[in-house]
Parts: sequence; structure tokens; C-alpha cells
Amino acid sequence: QVQLVESGGGSVQVGGSLRVSCAASGYTFSNYAMGWFRQAPGKERYFVARITWNGGSTAYSDSVKGRFTVTRDNGKNTMHLQMNNLKREDTAVYYCVRGSPGSGINVNDATLYDVWGQGTQVSVYS
Repeated sequence: QVQLVESGGGSVQVGGSLRVSCAASGYTFSNYAMGWFRQAPGKERYFVARITWNGGSTAYSDSVKGRFTVTRDNGKNTMHLQMNNLKREDTAVYYCVRGSPGSGINVNDATLYDVWGQGTQVSVYS
């Protein structure tokens, strides 16, 4: 059974840091690109970051570039998102996603990610 499980969410003050993680199982992790989306209340899911199968290339939304870093460990079937200098607008449920081959063409398109985790809440307060 293909599964993605997020962990590490929580509450943090503006300017603080959090790291969320994703544990993958049920498939060959190193064969796929991975990514993160987020969804705030009343809003659509929004692309955050993507990392290629070997970690050689990453992509970020403009709103998180320079503050967030996505990494992966293929030996442990895990992916991480290090979030620094958090802002109130970063508050959302963060989803770990598996990228289909087409996700490299348009990283922002949520339909190009075929497996989603259950999400983990990140709340940033002032």
C-alpha cells in the first residue's frame, strides 16, 4: 500500500523555525520526485516545494524561496521541509506529495502529484 505520512507540524512564533517530515512506504521512493503543498482555511492547495528523485534539483514557490529548504534521504525513504523565518501567512496544513513524471513540467499543478499524505498543521502566531 502506497502511503505518505507527515510529521513535525506545530505552532511557532513569527520568525521562528519548524521542520516537517514525510515518511514514504509501499513503493520505490527513489524512483519519484516528491513535493510539498499547503492549504490554508478557505483557500486552494498551493505549491510549496518540489525535489527531484535524487535531490539534484529543487523548486520553490516565490513566497517561500530563501526561507524554506526541501531535502530527501533515499536511504530512509524520507523527505523534509525546513521552514525558517516563518510568517503568519505560512499558516496552513502541509501535505507531502509524490510527483508523477509530468510534475517536472509544471511543478505548481496539483493534479500532477498522484499520492498525497494526510497533512500536518503548521500554525504561526505573532
